[in-house]
Amino acid sequence: MIKQLAIVGGTHGNEFTGIYLLKKWQKNTALVERSNFTTEMIFANPQAYVQNKRYVEHDLNRCFSQTDLGNNQLNSIEQIRAKEINQQIGPKGQPRIDFVIDMHTTTTNMGPTLLLTSKGKFYNQLAAYVQLHMPNAMISCDEDHKSNEQHHFLSSIAMDSVMIEVGPVPQSVLRHDVFEQTELMTMLILDFIELHNQDAVPQLPKSITAYRYLESIKLPLDAEGNRAGMVHKDIQDQDFMPIKPGQPIFVSFDGEDICYQGDRVVYGSFINEAAYYDNNIALSLLEKVTLSTD
Repeated sequence: MIKQLAIVGGTHGNEFTGIYLLKKWQKNTALVERSNFTTEMIFANPQAYVQNKRYVEHDLNRCFSQTDLGNNQLNSIEQIRAKEINQQIGPKGQPRIDFVIDMHTTTTNMGPTLLLTSKGKFYNQLAAYVQLHMPNAMISCDEDHKSNEQHHFLSSIAMDSVMIEVGPVPQSVLRHDVFEQTELMTMLILDFIELHNQDAVPQLPKSITAYRYLESIKLPLDAEGNRAGMVHKDIQDQDFMPIKPGQPIFVSFDGEDICYQGDRVVYGSFINEAAYYDNNIALSLLEKVTLSTD
């Protein structure tokens, strides 16, 4: 039974969609209220928003492992803010809040994507419900083998949570379609939880297609660690489309194709994400999986 829920926006200060949705819902809280649970709203990283940055010192969405939250020597702006949020809706391991929805946007062509970081019938049914009412929604399983204690995401404070990623939208920009898709997916999650609490989940497809994270691939680098190439035009904007062995995924600045060396078909996401350039991450590789709702 989920009794208390939190919706989070602005975990990254230059992802405006979630921040302005919070502003909208704070003016009319009835939009996010449901009959059998309470809903709180949290603006996660206001200092980064004021500075129009993803983060000031550390990525806030990487500051919530159990170990880091318990380390008082970690005292950057985001590390301190993580501890504040943990006190507000946690503490992690014994949280006050039962469920977290954390809203994000991406510069990549992922469309509306529901990220699941845990496994189980509840999550599979939630994903199926969202996709039933939002057929263009993609389902991505992001290290769903990990326990909450191991996850470093903000949403992992709660025992149950999901993240929303919608794109493409540039950093520090609002797009009407992305705003609408994020709001619709959030409403569907709230509706499903209300039905689940009532033991009234409607008939759903017996299974759905999803994509499970395998690994991240870096941009080509030279011996000195400088970028030596870029994402190939053939996979640019092709999130969740197949990448075959031997297919070009990068091109060097000299025009030479650099091909995928794996031995099976995989799928890409977060392809050429602007926010990941600080770590030279070019894309995530995924496998296609089937989630059962039974």
